[in-house]
Amino acid sequence: MAAAAVQAPIAIPAPIAPPTVIAPTTLRATRPTKQIPQSLIDKARAVEKVEFDATKHLAAAEPGKVFTMNDLGFEGAGISPTALSEPFPLFTPEAVQQIRAEIFSEPVLRDCQYASSFATNMIRGYGPQRAPFIFNAWNSPELLATISKVAGIDLVPAMDMDVGHVNVSVNDKDAHTVEVKRDESGDDSMPAFAWHHDSYPFVCVTMLSDCEGMVGGETAVKTGNGEVLKFRGPLMGTAVVMQGRYIEHQALKALGGRERISMVTSFRPRNPLVKDETVLASVRGISELPELYSQYALYRLENLEERLRAQLKTLREQHARRQFDITRIRGALAEQRDFLDWTMGELIV
Repeated sequence: MAAAAVQAPIAIPAPIAPPTVIAPTTLRATRPTKQIPQSLIDKARAVEKVEFDATKHLAAAEPGKVFTMNDLGFEGAGISPTALSEPFPLFTPEAVQQIRAEIFSEPVLRDCQYASSFATNMIRGYGPQRAPFIFNAWNSPELLATISKVAGIDLVPAMDMDVGHVNVSVNDKDAHTVEVKRDESGDDSMPAFAWHHDSYPFVCVTMLSDCEGMVGGETAVKTGNGEVLKFRGPLMGTAVVMQGRYIEHQALKALGGRERISMVTSFRPRNPLVKDETVLASVRGISELPELYSQYALYRLENLEERLRAQLKTLREQHARRQFDITRIRGALAEQRDFLDWTMGELIV
């Protein structure tokens, strides 16, 4: 797959305060009480594991339509013109089976299951040692080129902690007896998650279930004027790219079918000079805090280092010309101070 042409980050004429991210009421990492059916686990583990190969495991396709921030009434917000994409093929069926084999492996289920007030069964934070196929896929140049092209900005996975976060929902009834029902009001648009903003600038949501027999499952998005738009739900192996930090959205419940398993990988800008308003509100209560804080502090300080190097280069160039732009230097230093203060504010004891 050829490298994607990525648009430059948009210039924002005036600072726009980012939306508040609502945290789950769960304050510390909690193991789920609802068990994943053993039949589902056994079927996933029966797959013969192979190494990730972009030529075999990535689908060469692009979304039919990409909606812009302007389309949704959010002009000037965020880090890119892209708001969200229609679902598009990202992984082949073989790749989905490999992913399922890793997320339902014994080491992952033993150590990496979580629950919160937002979701009863989540799998996350398993790292590349337990899931090499998943990490090689999400860090592959080919996949990153695809995601970045759709997003309109060069992106990288935010942190290992949020590569391949999995939401698992299993219908307790037998697959053959599940009936599709509306709620008492006759509305089949019941939410699977409440309205929310994401912690990270961009997310890619991938469907890992066979959606045959499902009704619903759309993504609902609230526009700048309060209108609610619904975008069709994805099929197995397809993905949606969304600038979820700046767009209020919810996943609508899918009715019918035996299971709904989706994978969410979070992204941040590759360029350390681009605005990064990542917060930890929605992930703090579903993560092991020492590892979460370590990964967050490492990437933030590495970015701060690059920001200071860039400013030092500018200062040296000015010095060579016997110049000193005090307004520019003070502004740059204030920006880095704000960046550091933001980072400290997320490291809650």
